Amino acid sequence: MNQNRRGSLTVGVLLILLGSWFLAVKLIPGLEDWAEAFAEWPAWIIAFGLLFLVAGIVGGVPDLAVPAAIISGIGGILLYQARSGEWDTWAYAWALIPGFVGVGVLVANLLKGKFKIAIREGGGAIVTSLVLFTIFAGLLYQYVEGPEILEEITVYWPVALILLGVWALIRPFLKSRQKPEL
Repeated sequence: MNQNRRGSLTVGVLLILLGSWFLAVKLIPGLEDWAEAFAEWPAWIIAFGLLFLVAGIVGGVPDLAVPAAIISGIGGILLYQARSGEWDTWAYAWALIPGFVGVGVLVANLLKGKFKIAIREGGGAIVTSLVLFTIFAGLLYQYVEGPEILEEITVYWPVALILLGVWALIRPFLKSRQKPEL
């Protein structure tokens, strides 16, 4: 079975399972109450993302790790915001989304057995995302909270510089040694 058919089959089974769950919640008395007691709504978003990951592994479509990481990552942000009530953090938390893509690329390539490509392609997006998050969080948080918070935030700037430095050291060793095709 080729990759496109396998991917289509996996997505089809995933949608059927998801639809069956939602139908069961509507038709089986008490199931909705049990589900609500089990988790807050953002946790369901995380679970939906993880379902993509499982479907990708079982269906032999490792590239489903990318949407799985994006969906679960956004669910994680929403879970933090729902529990803390700090919805204004979205002003800089969006900078984590490229990192979620990087995590998905990293996992997908690891599942394919391509370690160097996983680190090179996924790692770059993750490091960039963390640096952007640190910068935007620092700038926006200072603007919202005032200059006195800047002292607390500046603790994280060296971490961003260390991450960039480590990435600059590692990246040349991850370059592909393949000759370009003409």
